[in-house]
Amino acid sequence: MIHNTALIDKSAVIGNNVQIGAYTVIGKEVVIGEGTTIGSNAYIEYAEIGKSCKLYNSVSIGTPPQDLSYNNELSKVYVGDGTVAREFVTFNRATKKTEKTIIGEGCYFMVSSHVAHDCRVGKNVIMANCSAAGGHVEIGDNAFISANVGIHQFTKVGKGTMTGSGSTVTMDIIPYALCAGYRATLSGLNMVGMKRKKIPFEEIAAVKNAYRMLFMSNLLLKDALAKIERSNSVYVCEIVEFIRNSKRGIARPA
Repeated sequence: MIHNTALIDKSAVIGNNVQIGAYTVIGKEVVIGEGTTIGSNAYIEYAEIGKSCKLYNSVSIGTPPQDLSYNNELSKVYVGDGTVAREFVTFNRATKKTEKTIIGEGCYFMVSSHVAHDCRVGKNVIMANCSAAGGHVEIGDNAFISANVGIHQFTKVGKGTMTGSGSTVTMDIIPYALCAGYRATLSGLNMVGMKRKKIPFEEIAAVKNAYRMLFMSNLLLKDALAKIERSNSVYVCEIVEFIRNSKRGIARPA
């Protein structure tokens, strides 16, 4: 059902069984997948929304980036199937027409959370109330970003991480770690998250050993990496690859 007060641009493509609430505006170059529900007073333009998404009242998706270098290039936001965006959530489109802002499948964005231009958000990510990811941020699958967290532009947050409420993330966070603090530092591993994802016990043990080697052995980082990269654990290999590809440098324990 589409409310009779909703405004829909003629270029929009609306799938089957889509619901659109009162006074919502669907602007140019929008595709909405079947079974998606959009509340009232939402504003969406230059976006592709997947199937079975739930977008609550007053969300804003596909609006121009908050980037002074933006020169009115037409880019898009892509939102994966089954994603939920609660009230006042904002997703900005990319700065360049050759780039994208991408939100993965099954994500949950709580009230007033924000994803800036050119971000890459993985699958099943949760961003709690008033958390914000700056431009070009990458967030891995199954990460949990707590309330009032600010993630600095170009920072990477690894898979399966949990970031404590009110943290400021300015360095890359390795996969499966816990972090917190005004300048976020590591505070161990997300053991609860790994167990909930049914990661095998031996893999969890390998990640724990890798964490000790990296941060509790007094080895130089390059030497610790040389030791743990011999591991047969796919999860440890993910951590090694993440660190080797880090451009900002990684957060460490305080």
